[in-house]
Amino acid sequence: MCGIFGIRGHDAAAHLTQLGLYSLQHRGQESAGIVAVDPSGAARAARTMGTVSEGLSGTALDPLSGAMAIGHTRYSTAGSSTIDNAQPVLVRFRGGHISLAHNGNLVNAAELRLELEEMGSIFNSTMDSEVLVHRLARATADAPEEKLAQALEGVEGAYCLLVTIGDTLLAARDPRGWRPLVMGRLGDAIVFASETCALDIVGATLVREIEPGEIVAFDDDGLRCIAPLPRRDLHRCVFEYVYFARPDSTIFGGSVDRARRALGRQLAREHPAPSAELVFSVPDSSNSAALGFAEESGLPFELALIRNHYVGRTFIQPTQAGRDAKVKVKYNAVRDLLQGRRVVMVDDSIVRGTTTRGLVAMIRGAGAREVHLRISSPPITGPCYYGIDTPTREELIAANLAVDEIASHLAVDSLGYLSLEGMLAAVPGGPHGFCHACFSGAYPTPPPADPEKLRLGCGC
Repeated sequence: MCGIFGIRGHDAAAHLTQLGLYSLQHRGQESAGIVAVDPSGAARAARTMGTVSEGLSGTALDPLSGAMAIGHTRYSTAGSSTIDNAQPVLVRFRGGHISLAHNGNLVNAAELRLELEEMGSIFNSTMDSEVLVHRLARATADAPEEKLAQALEGVEGAYCLLVTIGDTLLAARDPRGWRPLVMGRLGDAIVFASETCALDIVGATLVREIEPGEIVAFDDDGLRCIAPLPRRDLHRCVFEYVYFARPDSTIFGGSVDRARRALGRQLAREHPAPSAELVFSVPDSSNSAALGFAEESGLPFELALIRNHYVGRTFIQPTQAGRDAKVKVKYNAVRDLLQGRRVVMVDDSIVRGTTTRGLVAMIRGAGAREVHLRISSPPITGPCYYGIDTPTREELIAANLAVDEIASHLAVDSLGYLSLEGMLAAVPGGPHGFCHACFSGAYPTPPPADPEKLRLGCGC
């Protein structure tokens, strides 16, 4: 899961891209990068490990002139976290420069990479995204959008792409529509972003979503749209609504905040807590769901758990050690609210269980008499091959323990998960057209031939 942003037609393209990436920082914290293309066609890159503010501020953008730029914030699916894997990728080929920013995960990347290596391609990173760059460089079509279409033939999996070829900016979305990608307008400039919150920060107006299977090209000749990829059944990632997207964004045609409130209301109907005295969230991604639970149950919503906003998202840390360390400094319980009280703690999901167990211990330590845990999604029982860091069943607590066993392991008085049917009915556009494989095991594509290669070498 990553964040991508691109703009063409504005003299401050790199600086606007930096602003857009700030709004997409929640989608990736391992590395960040910007590529800008100047009027002569020369492309320059600035990439850094860590967040946008850690390496893409101050004088870092001074060399990035031009009216076209794309940017990327990276969250890998446990691939190596090195500067070699930072994006956007930038290469020179016979036709000039290609740069590429990718959000998603290609399930057949290992096979595609082997084919390219057998034809003499040399790879500089372990990213699946580099496969697309090599295929672009080998494409024989004339028009940039046709080159990209040719490069995407036979590619399976989740991808939203921003690409520059020469002076053309391109956007593409896979035929199943796994990840969100929107187009906006800022004066005469066209803007693309993973979420609408990134359009908001630069003052762009939302035009529409990029359609599944669509490629959009924008250059001096204007805007062109083609749909060259075979149509597939729609499989938008429901976890975008549950956790990943920002609540102020509109994705897949619906408000993230409204979706999460609906999830919380449905959760309260399915798993009420009659003895509870108050509701609180595990901030920030669960705030809206907890508000929905409180509204439906009639219980007061309290800020009983305080988040340190100088600490990033724990779920998207690439290692367990990193997640554990950040939990210890990320949250603090409000003892005056919890002492002697029976409480409902609402969270969006339980993946490994380690974070949740630590939080429950913290709430108990603050004096809570009863802790009733409510989860606004179903149990995660299977790995995701489409861009989320759940690559093996061994890491998933719900794949190995029953609900009552999980409750005992977490030391809560009761545990309630939202049902699959309840979740799909609550999100905008539901219940059909969503990928819920990590909850249901219904995978839209065959699993990768070598899941370990996917784990070690792929992921945007």
